[in-house]
Amino acid sequence: MNKTKNNNRRGFLQKLGLGGLSLATMSMAPIEEQLEYSTQNVNRNSAPSDLKITDMRIAEVSGVMFRTPIVRIYTNQGIVGHGDVRDGAAKEYALFLKSRLLGENPCNVERLFKIISQFGHHGRQGGGVSGVEMALWDIVGKAYGVPVYQLLGGKYRDKVRVYCDTTTSSDPQEYANRMQERVDKGYTALKMDIGINLLRDIPGALINGPNGKFSPYEHEYRQYNLTKHPFTRVQITEKGLEKLCEFLEVMRNQIGYEIPMGTDHWGHFDVNEAIKIARAVEKYNLAYIEDIIPWQYTDQWKEITMSTTTPTQTGEDIYMLYGGFKELIDQRAVDIVHPDPNTAGGILETKRIGDYASHHGIGFMLHHAAGPVSFLGSVHAAAATENFMWLEHHAVDSPKWEDLVTGIDKPIVEDGYVAVPETPGIGVELNEEMVKEFLVEGEKLFAPTEEWNEIRAWDRLWS
Repeated sequence: MNKTKNNNRRGFLQKLGLGGLSLATMSMAPIEEQLEYSTQNVNRNSAPSDLKITDMRIAEVSGVMFRTPIVRIYTNQGIVGHGDVRDGAAKEYALFLKSRLLGENPCNVERLFKIISQFGHHGRQGGGVSGVEMALWDIVGKAYGVPVYQLLGGKYRDKVRVYCDTTTSSDPQEYANRMQERVDKGYTALKMDIGINLLRDIPGALINGPNGKFSPYEHEYRQYNLTKHPFTRVQITEKGLEKLCEFLEVMRNQIGYEIPMGTDHWGHFDVNEAIKIARAVEKYNLAYIEDIIPWQYTDQWKEITMSTTTPTQTGEDIYMLYGGFKELIDQRAVDIVHPDPNTAGGILETKRIGDYASHHGIGFMLHHAAGPVSFLGSVHAAAATENFMWLEHHAVDSPKWEDLVTGIDKPIVEDGYVAVPETPGIGVELNEEMVKEFLVEGEKLFAPTEEWNEIRAWDRLWS
């Protein structure tokens, strides 16, 4: 190739990069230029088709967030990927999957997900599969030199809006002041935990209250917090309802009505009490009322949703689209679905849930309460899903939380938003010294896990 032609080609490629032109624009260019353009960001130290998983280890941390096992997957080319098992879940949920992954190409994310997905379940039991799935996407992005959102089809937004919890107080004004502090920090969406726990010391507020003088659980093997809502027979009196509404009244007087505000953790009671509450709080224009009964009761959720103008929301404990979300969405049983990517099946499955909800006109938010790795993995899922609303940030009061990772501008959350990472993979690496500081007592940093190398079971689900 002569010098003039070489300079022209270089200038053309530079224009493509600066102008944001697509591969479609390259269709008339020579094949060598098309190839160079399409692979310009590929990690030249990586041969993605030859990648193999060689090891998987865990570092379990606590104290800077809820107890969370961090997954690290190793490859034969030195690329490693990270993901979080869901907060409060057992590391064994992920380690059990190791023998199914060794020797496999991590770039085949969907195929590997179908191999391991049978070993996940609802709640924390989805944490192993979800954490591994995120770590696989992290590897793929690093191998190809692109952020994960690009592997999902691109992004709908450059920044992801977050919402945050607020620590509770039995004093309504103090509670409202704490919420105002969140607003002063730049948060533009909030959530407050409000429920019968705030009524325990108020005589006449509850019937059959779990901490009442008749001690209804004294002779039960199962405690109140492990009893599903329909079976507690807790009822809220008019006095109790007025007290809960006082919290909302003071809150709205403090922060106003411009900011979306949702509620969670109301307590364990049946559909009748749920409807009573949802109707009573309509005048406060809540953004949503979350998990007011267990997610499994689709028909009861639909009854609540049809009985009130207060938006309903559930989903943080549901594993996979076809594990529960599909029925809720098909029945229009809730107004908003609320998966946690660390339970739902990881990044791609979370996007699938959001896309399915969008097709049916249902809102889509993300729950999250683990580490910064999966938080940013959730950001990629949010960026790539059209009908996304807000992502939960559960570490507002833990300043060292974001120090667990490097390679990203900080603060990670600024003025209530997270910039979508543009670096390869999820977009961060672990700060191992900081991870060491918060290791669970007795844990070692990514200690060997050879005992999980061999498959000792026949996994096929059919004969």
